[in-house]
Amino acid sequence: MEGGEGVNFIDPHIHMVSRTTDDYRALALAGIGAITEPAFWAGFDRGSAQGFRDYFNQLTVAEPARAARFGIRHYCWICLNPKEAEDLSLARDVLAIMPEFLDRPTALGVGEIGLNKNSVNEVAVLELQINLAARRDELILVHTPHLEDKLKGTRLIMDVLRNEPRIRPERVLIDHAEEHTVGEIRDRGYWVGLTLYPDSKCSPARAVDILERYGTDRVWLNSAADWGISDPLAIIKAASEMRNRRHPEELIRKIFHDNPAAFLSQCPKFITP
Repeated sequence: MEGGEGVNFIDPHIHMVSRTTDDYRALALAGIGAITEPAFWAGFDRGSAQGFRDYFNQLTVAEPARAARFGIRHYCWICLNPKEAEDLSLARDVLAIMPEFLDRPTALGVGEIGLNKNSVNEVAVLELQINLAARRDELILVHTPHLEDKLKGTRLIMDVLRNEPRIRPERVLIDHAEEHTVGEIRDRGYWVGLTLYPDSKCSPARAVDILERYGTDRVWLNSAADWGISDPLAIIKAASEMRNRRHPEELIRKIFHDNPAAFLSQCPKFITP
């Protein structure tokens, strides 16, 4: 499959804890030289902060070692994901251990934080995590709700971010954007993430349609591949879609290398491949 044609592509949102080692090999062969892995839901609700401690160790120790076998640089994000934000006592326990892992050499910031059902407790935990990111001057990666709650949740998240004056919009990327949210995210100064996920998000063709409509500044594409029906090579297929539409190689490089590198390099820990 066509990859970066000499360029090390970056998949800035992929959940490798749920993928096989063969997937790392496939990423390397396709020309993906760096990935970042946000903390997310494990498929079940964890019952204690110790469960999150073990998971954060996996993100900061085990996965970088697996990736290094194939010459891939693995980075991560640390947070309490919104699907487990209803238990406020647990949330405070998890937030207490997050700084230890944010200090790790491959942790780029706080993410993927956001909302799932737009509940009161989710908003409270979102505010706590934004406050933590502001105190530490961390990058932020945001998860927006799925499907019918997308627009309402995206607006609510941006309002919460705006209420924290220490947060600079250029250091926040709002992911899982769609046609009806891209414009508002851009207008407020944030970066936009388009997710190439077969069932509930964008196909490669739809993502390229969005790029052609809204432009290629302050945007990245990612696979968000996890244990569901998903594709760890989705960004390679989106690059092929751009080539099929006769977009120049410089623009393809911008989308799959330069743009994610520009955002992520705001954290000095990130080394551009």
